[in-house]
Amino acid sequence: MLDRAATEIPAKDEATRRVRFRGAGFVPASSRFGGWIALALVIAVWQAAGSAGIVNPLFLPAPSAIARAIYELAISGALWQHLSASLLRIGVGWLLGTAAGVAVGFAIGLSRLARSVGITFISALFPIPKIALLPLLILWLGIGEEPKIATIALGVFFSTAISVYSGVDAVPRNLIRMAQSFNVPFATIVRKVIWPGALPSILAGFRITASVALLLVVSAEMIGAQYGIGAFVLQAGNLMQTDQLLAGVVILSVFGLAVGKVINLLETKLLHWR
Repeated sequence: MLDRAATEIPAKDEATRRVRFRGAGFVPASSRFGGWIALALVIAVWQAAGSAGIVNPLFLPAPSAIARAIYELAISGALWQHLSASLLRIGVGWLLGTAAGVAVGFAIGLSRLARSVGITFISALFPIPKIALLPLLILWLGIGEEPKIATIALGVFFSTAISVYSGVDAVPRNLIRMAQSFNVPFATIVRKVIWPGALPSILAGFRITASVALLLVVSAEMIGAQYGIGAFVLQAGNLMQTDQLLAGVVILSVFGLAVGKVINLLETKLLHWR
């Protein structure tokens, strides 16, 4: 008679191996100081290369020379003159383009007629470089601030409209049908269901349109402006004053960082459920 193989029964008190929890999802997170440390290292290497004479200062001035140029511009008052002119154009153009883009985007997202008409025009006009329309806008609006503001507003409008109606389309239809089944008024559905659901896409659009406004104001000021960061950068480039040219570039970069921080605060405040 064959003996059956003895089966080993693990003891109850045997130590169990702990498994790390893997259900946290893909939550976006970043190091608090990692980006600043990396930026400081790049600046340090850049400064060392400039001080050692490895890089020609005419082609790439050292960070200390750029900081000195910014300080001299601030002391002379020229920095605030150029910066205030650019900020005024960006602010007015961005507000006008954003207001129109949000209105048109919601109309396209909520109305079948507006969608059929609006998407056609947006698809046809969005690829056109808005700076190419500046000479035509000068003919229509005259020489002054209006053509530059209109150029910025046009660039912001199309990107905002696309992000808004894309956000409206991304709202789950089941939530809207549930609200309709309880006879919730249309305005309340828009305010309580569609607006919160589309808000992440709208804020992402704001981040894009801020950069678009910055690009367009520099281009417009290079073509026809006496004051502004774009006019200052163009003048410094023509005179081969690369330290002042890069000073203007650094100012634009700082402005972009500031706008990004403001939008991050808005996302933290408005998207508290995420």
